[in-house]
Amino acid sequence: MERVVGTVVRGLRCPIINEGDKIEEIVVDSVLKAAEVEGFQIHDKDIVSITESIVARAQGNYATIDQIATDINTKFGEEVIGVTFPILSRNRFANCLRGIAKGAKKVILMLSYPSDEVGNHLVDIDLLDEKGINPWTDVLTEKQFRDHFGYIKHTFTGVDYIEYYKSLIEEFGTECEVIFSNNPKTILEYTKHVLTCDIHTRERTKRILQANGGEKIYSLDDVLSQSIDGSGYNENYGLLGSNKATEDAIKLFPRECQPIVDKIQETLREKTSKNVEVMIYGDGAFKDPVGKIWELADPVVSPAYTSGLNGTPNEVKLKYLADNNFADLRGEELQKAISKYIDNKGEDLVGAMEAQGTTPRKLTDLIGSLSDLTSGSGDKGTPIVFIQGYFDNYTK
Repeated sequence: MERVVGTVVRGLRCPIINEGDKIEEIVVDSVLKAAEVEGFQIHDKDIVSITESIVARAQGNYATIDQIATDINTKFGEEVIGVTFPILSRNRFANCLRGIAKGAKKVILMLSYPSDEVGNHLVDIDLLDEKGINPWTDVLTEKQFRDHFGYIKHTFTGVDYIEYYKSLIEEFGTECEVIFSNNPKTILEYTKHVLTCDIHTRERTKRILQANGGEKIYSLDDVLSQSIDGSGYNENYGLLGSNKATEDAIKLFPRECQPIVDKIQETLREKTSKNVEVMIYGDGAFKDPVGKIWELADPVVSPAYTSGLNGTPNEVKLKYLADNNFADLRGEELQKAISKYIDNKGEDLVGAMEAQGTTPRKLTDLIGSLSDLTSGSGDKGTPIVFIQGYFDNYTK
């Protein structure tokens, strides 16, 4: 019988992961058990996708705010620290900021506006137009911001992040001054010693600061890039990708991930004789139409994946073929013509009209987004995602 289902995505339940658990064994056992209980078969080119969170938990990759504070103090000493472009998140940044503040005497907190880099808004952009404020050129003090816009709470969290972040810094007796600017060079008018907290633009920000008189310039990936007093760490990403664990600790992005995905692939091959692709995923990419937030707080979507997930899709647009190349055909004749076209398509369709609109993003970014939306961030309890038919096309 002809197949009538394409890609199938299943969120798999597994035990609650704790430090020291053998994550490779748990993932393999969970996949095999799901296949047995739910009655599906495992095939070549199926994909097992694992959320970064359970990998980091198994590794015990945690740190306290005291350990963050120690690293900050080692790097900056008694200098006034500029903390620039943090995202607005209780989960992602609040404990990082507490650790930074605990290691400092004074912080100049420079916030981007109207929103942070992942789309959390401090103020609606229409209000900027109404007040005649240009966010690309105008620098605002906290008083000027309040005079223009008052006290605005986040659409989803109900938090006034200016007030909240300032309170976290002052909690430790650290002096805090808040300013608003989108120009990295602004902070150098207040201090030459800067911790830039943007994620995907951090290298550009550091380059600008260093080229314009900055002295001690670090980014979040420089903090806890090695163990501090026995802490967890991430040699590549430091504090980037971390989440709140307890009131005084964070869980860091997992480290040394490639051996994990390779071992899971190898074990599944031994147990099923199938070549299954494996990846670890963090944030995907989805813009909320109400809150305008992008899910892009991790430094990369996938810190590790097996070789079959390299590259980008090489696909053609079925509706384009039907409306253009084979506009005179219908029914079975049209189906056969499109199937033949797909079977004979070139290996590189970049620039071809038949491929327009087919999303030539990295496979790991696409699959990471699919996995992230499937597992969710709440209480679904499915940190492992099993994907079938992703590499199939209309001819299969």
